[in-house]
Amino acid sequence: MARELTEDERQLALDMVERARVAMAAVEDWSQKDLNRLSQAIAWYAGNEETFTRLAQQGVDESGIGDREGRPAKRFKIHMVLRDVLRTPSTGVVEVDEERGLVKYAKPAGVIASLIPMTNPAMTPPVTGVSSANARNAVIFSPHPRTAGTTFEMVEVMRAACRGVGAPEDLFQTIRYPSIPLTQFLMEVADLTLATGGKPMVKAAYSSGRPAYGVGAGNSSIVIDDTADIEIAAQNTRISKTSDFGSGCSADGNIIIQKSIYDQMINALEAEGGYLCSQEEKDLLEKAMWDEKGNRTFPTIACRPQQTADVAGFSIPEDRNFLMVENQGQIGPDHKFSKEKLTTLMALYHFDTFDDALATVAQIYDTGGKGHSCGIYSHNDDHIDRLARLAPVSRMMVRQPQSKANAGAWTNGMPMTSSLGCGIWGGNITNENVTMKHMMNYTWVSRPIAEDRPSEQELFGEFYGQEIA
Repeated sequence: MARELTEDERQLALDMVERARVAMAAVEDWSQKDLNRLSQAIAWYAGNEETFTRLAQQGVDESGIGDREGRPAKRFKIHMVLRDVLRTPSTGVVEVDEERGLVKYAKPAGVIASLIPMTNPAMTPPVTGVSSANARNAVIFSPHPRTAGTTFEMVEVMRAACRGVGAPEDLFQTIRYPSIPLTQFLMEVADLTLATGGKPMVKAAYSSGRPAYGVGAGNSSIVIDDTADIEIAAQNTRISKTSDFGSGCSADGNIIIQKSIYDQMINALEAEGGYLCSQEEKDLLEKAMWDEKGNRTFPTIACRPQQTADVAGFSIPEDRNFLMVENQGQIGPDHKFSKEKLTTLMALYHFDTFDDALATVAQIYDTGGKGHSCGIYSHNDDHIDRLARLAPVSRMMVRQPQSKANAGAWTNGMPMTSSLGCGIWGGNITNENVTMKHMMNYTWVSRPIAEDRPSEQELFGEFYGQEIA
């Protein structure tokens, strides 16, 4: 049974919110130039190679999951967020529509409660902080208990950046010793919650009684048809699947391959370091990766494929980068490999016609991951269009490594973020990548314009004047 909030925890949260409001007041009248300079300082202090590498690797060591060597590259997400922020006005008049007589003014959202997942304790705070500070908000970070130390240290770096440009350090605060009751109370007294993490966290955010942006679960499914460049598709699949050992909800989970190129694609994936499991090994993996209640087991989450295989009771060569299991026709709640995997393992399917591919995609998302994302390797625009029309997802990547593209990249136009809204499909309020624009209030000013009133005949078309029985 969950314990109740203590009086000390209650007072701690209230005191932090009060300090946050004082800090916000101090930057209320800052110019866009000053706010941009503040964001640049935060991004540099947190996103320089030396600092971010140290804290990113500390997060892996503290949590016990993820790729210690690869995670430092996530600092470039901070750089991309800064790029987007510097191009987006956040104070005063931010939009003018003369034709419609509308002017939009940006205002702060307020004190933000930011819930930090253990998968990105070093990256999520500055990604949020660069945007929130530019919008003149203050943030109180509630870390995952397993990685509270890393989050605390990163936020201390961000506080130092504030001091460096004459901004109040209490624009950023961290709960040093988090608990479920304390985090729940924080969400109740903050103005807005950003919940990046698992389903229980998001559900708690939406139940707080305050506005919240949450994210849904992923189960990224990738269609590869016979027009694809097989080598590029295999390379991108490996990049996406192995990024941070598959910890991200964007990592490729299901690969749906046209039957005429299935064997070629398997060969190409094996050339990229894939290991195709036998049926016996697949059975062992299922028992190891999920417990009797169907929950993912910690020792096999976001780890090297050798560790997953070892836990399951077999071994694979050291040069293998990811596991593959054939899962044709095995989709649904009772078929665990059709769900989100969150590690270096993918399920393989094949199809004859593109209608078959679409049917497989529909079945997979009826099982899990609805609202999140999918991808396609194809040069057939009709196939791309048909998948986009059918897939119940908020974002679809074309010929890109999914986990490197969903949240924004230097080579696509997706807004950079660490929080991927999954829309009503995923139980979220937005389909968009959550960015600075979601951290602002807006005032619409409307001036009179010339009358814009179509005739009734124009409005009602063929129905105008019809007699209704």
